Amino acid sequence: MATQKARILIVGGGFGGLFTALDLGDAGEVTLITPEDHFLFKPLLYEYLSGEVEAWHIAPNYKELLSDKIRVLHGAVAEIDFEARELEVAGRVRRLGYDVLVLAVGGVTNFWNVEGAEKYTLPFRKLEHADVIRRRMIQALDRIPPERAPQDVRRALTFAVVGGGASGVELSSKMADLLNDAIRRRALSGEARVMVIEMGDQLVPGMGEEIRTFVEDALKKARVEVHTGTRVVRVTETSLTFEHEGEQTEVETAGVVWVAGVRMNPLVEELSLEKERRGMILIRDTFQTKRYDEVFALGDIAYYEAAAPSLAGTAQLAFQEATLVARNIKALLSGRELQTKHFEELGEAVSLGTERAAVLAGKKAMGGALARQARFALYTSRLPTWHHRLKVGASWFFEGTTPRPLGLEREDDAPRIS
Repeated sequence: MATQKARILIVGGGFGGLFTALDLGDAGEVTLITPEDHFLFKPLLYEYLSGEVEAWHIAPNYKELLSDKIRVLHGAVAEIDFEARELEVAGRVRRLGYDVLVLAVGGVTNFWNVEGAEKYTLPFRKLEHADVIRRRMIQALDRIPPERAPQDVRRALTFAVVGGGASGVELSSKMADLLNDAIRRRALSGEARVMVIEMGDQLVPGMGEEIRTFVEDALKKARVEVHTGTRVVRVTETSLTFEHEGEQTEVETAGVVWVAGVRMNPLVEELSLEKERRGMILIRDTFQTKRYDEVFALGDIAYYEAAAPSLAGTAQLAFQEATLVARNIKALLSGRELQTKHFEELGEAVSLGTERAAVLAGKKAMGGALARQARFALYTSRLPTWHHRLKVGASWFFEGTTPRPLGLEREDDAPRIS
């Protein structure tokens, strides 16, 4: 293949897709295909919810990040013809041809066929989802009259977070801190009731005991109600029904947020590629698909054996994989040998409310306010480009990362359309 003329299509603009594009440089005619106009640094979406960071910090426009040599095409891929080396983007008449194709579309929310979950719960994967959750909390607060009895305040401010992984822990602790801060500011009685519901027997199952100790302590301080070994049975517009040890309980809720895992992207489900039992694309150690040398896959949709099990489904795995994928694309185009790599944990960082965090690095864990600052420093280093890291780092250093109380919204906080 002629390097300068190679047509490289990257489907998906998340960590895997964007960082692959950034590392490819001028390896060919690179096109990034994504429905969104901006990248989202999802590990800090919780801080966006709490107002500790601004949208531009974690969701820069692709045009700001990518050089003019890389084309960004907004749209969803509807079909891929691997034999013809062409794909179809919804709404476009002409198909796009490729010499190299990268699949990095990521997963979608898995509602596990729970009755009412898809219709009535709030997802948490985009900026607009965080905006909706924040507005829902404010609306619930606004409906509480002054001098309401503590038990009535608790009932009116009952929120459930379904899923006890890192996302559920980070989200529930943020919501609890925000709501209880708002109760104090409004001189209301009592406290909010924030529940985190997990089917397994413990929270953050993929994390070690070193960091779990800090997680459990922070949830106690935030007064988050933990339900493990618990299955969600049904969700309605105003309630949640769950089951524990055979007994079902219905709770009136102001909102239910669903972070109970992901399932395979519908596009991947339709592709004629070899897959494992969960639907993930089977790839070689070089990230090429089993059948097609010119088709690469990475991130949530690709099954890569040479990675630590704790990395599965994480942004940091896609972040690491992208570097190798870009390197192997260049090798393929120039006729050189492709490489393999074993990926290990780079460290764990969990936000635990608006004042605390827990960080695990080099097998040493730390928690509290200092860990919160360490987490910001860590994620600054992983933002997409050096100029964006510089701008965001300067903003956090000079302007701080103080949470924004519920009700004190930005002037530009207009509802987003998903």
